[in-house]
Amino acid sequence: MKDFLNLPPDWSAHGAPIDNLIALIHWVMLILFVGWGAYYILVLIKFRAGASPKADYHGAKGTISKYVEVAVVVFEVAILVAFAFPLWNERVAELPDENESERIRVVAEQFAWNFHYPGADGEWGRTAPELVDTAANPLGLDRDDPASADDIHTLNNLYLPVDKPIILYLTSKDVIHSLNLPYLRVKQDTIPGQTIPVHFVAKQTGESEVACAQLCGLTHYRMKGFLHIQSQQDYQSWHDERTQAAAAAAAAAGM
Repeated sequence: MKDFLNLPPDWSAHGAPIDNLIALIHWVMLILFVGWGAYYILVLIKFRAGASPKADYHGAKGTISKYVEVAVVVFEVAILVAFAFPLWNERVAELPDENESERIRVVAEQFAWNFHYPGADGEWGRTAPELVDTAANPLGLDRDDPASADDIHTLNNLYLPVDKPIILYLTSKDVIHSLNLPYLRVKQDTIPGQTIPVHFVAKQTGESEVACAQLCGLTHYRMKGFLHIQSQQDYQSWHDERTQAAAAAAAAAGM
């Protein structure tokens, strides 16, 4: 069924249970489709005008359909309780250790993705809404905060290391967006005024898409980014280079 559904490749450590649940739901929907389709055809034949020339105003007295409907509801509840809720709880109940994880702020806006990495000090600089400038300072970073001197900001390009816990802290500057990383089986709304953590481990290097899965305005289609999953060595080299560049730019600006 998973091959038949043509799901995107799974590059995550947690993707298999999600794919299995998607396959299970489609099996159930297929059974329901065939069952109700057959019932519909049966009703068309049994209650056609030729077989029932006189209308029956008392209605059907059988209880089979009621039992079938109750069974469907019970089965759907069982799927939620036995599969969906435990899987969701496993994903949100506990975050990995921050000291052993790569932490990145994700700030959505119409119509772009801002990714904010802490520099060598491991701390994000202070941000404030009044400091936001779409062109010069999209994150609203306080340039007077020493912790911001080596912070890294990328636009529409998310760089991640392979085989290391990742924690993304999602928020939005304007409306509700939805971060969608299909190859990593991650899809989570970004909501103004809230910071929502998402964690995962990428198991394969490569490049994929960063998409917005929530209609967020007239040019929603433009809100597309690029995911770069690198080896630990390549990611560290990229991070060090960007950190040094940020620190040099801050020093030149007199921070």
